[in-house]
Amino acid sequence: MNLRPDLYQNPKLVTVFGGSGFVGRQVVATLTKRGYRVRVAVRHPEKACYMWQIGEVGQMQMFKTNVCLRESVARALVDTNAAVFLTGSLCSAGKNNFESVLINGAGNVAEFSAAFGIPLVHISSLNAKTQSCIPYIISKYEGERIVKSTHPTAIILRPSLIFGPNDNSLNKFSDMVRFLPVLPLFGDGRTQFQPVYVGDVAEMVVRAVSGEIPSSKVYELGGPTILTLRKLIEKILSIIHRQRAFISIPFFLIRFLRSIFDFLGEKSLIPTFVITRQVSMLQYDSVISDSAISEGRTLRGVGIKPQGLDAILASYLWRFRLCGQFSRN
Repeated sequence: MNLRPDLYQNPKLVTVFGGSGFVGRQVVATLTKRGYRVRVAVRHPEKACYMWQIGEVGQMQMFKTNVCLRESVARALVDTNAAVFLTGSLCSAGKNNFESVLINGAGNVAEFSAAFGIPLVHISSLNAKTQSCIPYIISKYEGERIVKSTHPTAIILRPSLIFGPNDNSLNKFSDMVRFLPVLPLFGDGRTQFQPVYVGDVAEMVVRAVSGEIPSSKVYELGGPTILTLRKLIEKILSIIHRQRAFISIPFFLIRFLRSIFDFLGEKSLIPTFVITRQVSMLQYDSVISDSAISEGRTLRGVGIKPQGLDAILASYLWRFRLCGQFSRN
């Protein structure tokens, strides 16, 4: 399906790799509201039919793409005016492992974007670092490194914990609370976060695409409040009107159990909903650095007022209350 540039306010075409995920949907929606035409490059367009409700008729195009294949990436970037890399998963399995997607895939998109003269916005993670024992975090860091060397003018965004309707973290945790009488508190709940609203992340992407912020920089995205893991959990419990006891679990035990499950792989029949990479990443703080604040490489630094948890969480976590939206605490 061809996208007619004369139908919309902004004739520019933006290709969003991984645009069907939680953050991607918000980015695509924000781009279409600004009049952009959007090409959503995903591996399985048939599994993302919900995307068709975004934008005007013909304003968005689903495009079958595998970022691990160079030819596929090149096709997705034909006639594109800007590219956004959002592809990523916490699950590393088979051919779609961290190295293939987060490193090689990011490199492919950066290489062809640079070759075609296309501006690139690369979404990474605030705790991406090379000094880590977590493969996901190391892969995010290596992906950044390749993007910087391949596409020097690319803009890299490093968000903290992203929250919003349909998020994959706070929703899942709230659902888990319903069935657990005691909640695990990893690392005694001292890990710090600076949760950022998905709408603010999408706004930052759009400003990067439109050239409203300086290129060749790494921006750190966080909300207005810094919370420890314990405080974040207590806030969620207050919103969903639940009371739970805590049990502290040291990180060395998590690493030990993860190594066992990684060794067993698919042979394991033991439920592993707690022993996940998300849990392992809780040992690293996810807070904006002082240098990013002083240099203006933040949401506030580019004129975006970040929205806080208190204004957003209750609007979508109410469904986990015992008696629904209008239940009393």
